[in-house]
Parts: sequence; C-alpha cells; structure tokens
Amino acid sequence: MQKLVECVPNFSEGRDMEVIDKITAEIKATDGARLLNVDPGADTNRTVVTFVGPPESVLEAAFKAIKKAAELIDMSKHSGAHPRMGATDVCPFIPVSNVSIEECVDLAKQLGERIGRELEIPVYLYGKAATRPEREKLPDIRKGEYEALPEKLKDPDFAPDFGPAQFNVRSGATVTGVRDFMLAYNVNLNTRDRSLAHEIALNLRESGRAKRDKNGVILRHPDGKAIKAPGKLKFVQGGGWYMEEYGYAQVTMNLHNLNVTGLSTAFEAVREEAAKLGLRVTGSELIGMAPLQALTDAGEFYLRKQGKHIGVSVQEKIHTAILSLGLNDTSPFIPKERIIELAIEERNNLLVDKTVADFIEELASDSPAPGGGSVSALSGALSAALASMVANLTYGNKEYKRQNKTMEEIAVKAQKLKSDYLALIDADSDSFNNYMSAMRLPKKTDEDKAARHAAMQESAKEMTRLPLKSLTLTGELLELAEQLIKKGNQNALSDAGVAAKQAEAAATGAYFNVLINLPQIEDEAFGRETREQAEAALEKARRTSRRLVNLVDKKLKD
Repeated sequence: MQKLVECVPNFSEGRDMEVIDKITAEIKATDGARLLNVDPGADTNRTVVTFVGPPESVLEAAFKAIKKAAELIDMSKHSGAHPRMGATDVCPFIPVSNVSIEECVDLAKQLGERIGRELEIPVYLYGKAATRPEREKLPDIRKGEYEALPEKLKDPDFAPDFGPAQFNVRSGATVTGVRDFMLAYNVNLNTRDRSLAHEIALNLRESGRAKRDKNGVILRHPDGKAIKAPGKLKFVQGGGWYMEEYGYAQVTMNLHNLNVTGLSTAFEAVREEAAKLGLRVTGSELIGMAPLQALTDAGEFYLRKQGKHIGVSVQEKIHTAILSLGLNDTSPFIPKERIIELAIEERNNLLVDKTVADFIEELASDSPAPGGGSVSALSGALSAALASMVANLTYGNKEYKRQNKTMEEIAVKAQKLKSDYLALIDADSDSFNNYMSAMRLPKKTDEDKAARHAAMQESAKEMTRLPLKSLTLTGELLELAEQLIKKGNQNALSDAGVAAKQAEAAATGAYFNVLINLPQIEDEAFGRETREQAEAALEKARRTSRRLVNLVDKKLKD
C-alpha cells in the first residue's frame, strides 16, 4: 500500500469562486495529488480544501496552492467571521496510511522553510510539529489575528519558525504543522429524544460533564470555571442532536485519535450507555471520508468478537465493519467513495481486475506484456492464497485447536503476500511498457540521446528490481507452506503441497526475468549484486521446495 498524506489548507477567501478555483487548480495540476473536497463559506470568507497523495506530491501541491493564494488574496482587505491571520491561514498535514507522524513533521518543516524563503511570509509550526509548548494550539498562535501581527512580530518571543520576522501586509502569516486524523462519527438511537443522546455524550466525551453537589448545584473552581468529571473516551468530543430528516436522535462525536478511540470503541461505548437508558443503537454514520485503517481495525475487532481470526482479505474486514457498525443505516456506505485509499485508487484496465479467461486471452496474444513476469507474480499470489485457505481450514478445527494462534499468524502473512504479488502482476507489465516508452523517446540531438539513454537504463533497472522482489518474497511463501504441511489440517495437505510448488514456480519465473533484463543494464555493480541475490534466492527456493514436496509425497502415501 502506498504512502498517503492528507493536507487540509484553509484559505482566507470564501466568496470569490474564481479565486478559489485558481488556487485549487494548482493542486489538481500536481502529479499524484488528488483533490477530495472544496468547502467555501461566504460568512466566514474562508475555504477549507482537502487533498491527499504521496508525501512528495502533497508537499508540492501545498506550496503551489499557498503561492497562488499569496498572489490572489490581499489580507489588508479581508473580513470574515472566522479567526484568521493569513491568506493561507493554516495548512496541516495528516498521516493517512504507511506514513509516520515524524515524516509529516518533516513535511511541515520543509513547507515552512520554502514558504519563508521563497514567499517571504512568516511561518509558525503547530500541533505535533510545534517547536515550543505555547505553539501547540492554533488559537494561541492566532490570538489577535491578522490585525495584531504588526505589533506581535516586534516581540522576539513571537519570532516565526521560518521566514522573516516582518509584517507581510498582503499575505499575513501562515501556520503549518501536523495533527492526527479527525473523524466525524454519529451513532443512531431508537429515540427522537435529543436530551438522551446528549446524556450519553456527556458520559463519553473526554471533557465529560460538570460535577454537581447533592442539591444539583454545579461545583466550580476558584476562577469560576465548572469542575468537570471526565468522560470514558479519550480524544473524543461529543454531543447529542435530533435528525428530523430521519426521525431519530444521534450521539455525534469527533474522534481525534483513531489509534486510541476508533470506530468500534466509540460504537460499543455508546451501545453500553444506551442500554442503561433503555435505548438501542440502530446503526451509525460516518461524515466525510475515512482512512482505510479505521474500517479494517473495526472489522478486525468484530471478527474477533465473533470468535474468528483476522487473517482475511481487506474486503472482508471492510464488509464486517459496515455490517457491525450499521453504516448503511442512515445512507448507503459505498467503500470506494468513502474510504480515502479506495477513492483515489487508479484502476484503469488492470490485469488483476480481469476475469481468468480474459487474462489468459491477453496473455495468449501477440503482445509481449503481460508475459512471464506477470505470470510468475500470479503464481506467487496463488501460493499465498492457498496458504491462507489451508490456514482457514485449520483454524477453529477441534483437532487442531492448539494451532489456532499459529494459523491466524499464517493467514495474516498470507493475505499480505497475496496483496504484494497481485500488485506485482501489473507492476511487471507496466515496467516493460515504460521501457518501450523510453526507447521511443527522441534521439535527434546529443541532449535527446543522453536523456533517452538515462531513461532506458532506469527502466531496465526497474524491470529487474520487480522480478527480484518477487523472487525474494518466495522465501516467505515457502516458510508458510512448510508450517502448513507440518501443522495444518492434513485433509488439505495436497493444497499446502501445491502452495509450495507454486512458490517454486514463482521463484523460477522471476529468476528468468531477472536474467533476461540484466544485459540491458550498463551498471556493472548493480548487475553483479542483482545476479548474486537472484541466484542465492532461487537455490534456496528450489532446495526448500524439493524437501517439502518429498515430505508431502511421503505423508500422502503413508
């Protein structure tokens, strides 16, 4: 799965759609960046933009949009209901998948440095990127807003993290940083009574409710603020409201840290509190888009609750989450429209989306791609799928109860390998097509020839790296097959044996594809190292496969 970062810049323009369109056009024009939402507000005179992509694409798109906003928005003429201090008021990065907080902090620092250097705008880091405690919260930095900047910038303690400590009349100042993904999530109740929903929210939200004495009077601190009894759920804001359109009340929540309080935790907590009030939860509703992990984590929770293991496909985990959380109760929940990773996934004529018959027909044509590399990757995927099947047939079987933990671990690893190999099927074909495209580059001038040569060399290396990856992964396939042959359900012994042979086929095919591409590569060190790795991996795969096949043969004949 690719690295994905979400970026949510807030621009101080919500009325002039021509300006907004020009800013968002910069994002659309950036390779890899996918614009998800544009939410302008006339009263606030502010537009919240949401886009996602790989880190480098998101960083580039963010800078280009901020630069365009600096050109088009004059803060000296701006007014609106929402607090603001710059043309681009705030630009947070949010990790979505396969990206750490630390990586996003680095993005924020790179963005801030570039804004300060190229645009001469003061930049402050907030959230998890803050350089000092008093800058962690955005309102603390933004206090006094744009109008207070001339005086505040004279104070050394308010010196920006990047850029000049000077008032930029036109653009003001910008805040960038990192925050966790925030998910708006509502749980439906079988009542119209908003007060009951709010009662549940008071018990659950982190800020809790005001403490009262025996006479019902709110207890207060010396400064007059109410003394609070914290709620049960960390990193959760909550309230209750009545949805007239649907005829039921909802506990409405903002989940600010899905690793601490995810969908299943919030849903189950509402369900328990509702039962105390004689209520029943009927379903729930996700607002906006959610990261894939939010759904798969919930799916895994409910699979375990059902006494099942989590070594199933991502699609099955999503399906389980949707059913268990009742996400179709308010409106249809369509994964490819509501899950970020699925919504931005490009699936144009992929080989893995074809039927078996169509794939074989294309393979049998006179086109050189797909070819042996894709078939080798398919062999690896089939091996992994068989391993998952045997593990599933073993898990929960009374005769193999002691192997449940091992079988679950095998199934989880097999699902991951299956996904890796499925991705390699198309990647191998794409790498060949990229090489052919490089060959067709112009070669009229010396510069053309040099560029064409460099592109061909890099494409040739990629054509070699991919089958080498496929080859090295076969070691993991064979490890799973060996455990299944020895510990798995013996009624599926033949399937475990086929998994081993498919792994060997994947290794052999990948090895051949490494060898046929090496002569195209002029980098001798790369070629020598690649050949050594490939030969060692193939020898190990063949040796292991022979041993496992002999073991299966012996067991089947006994």
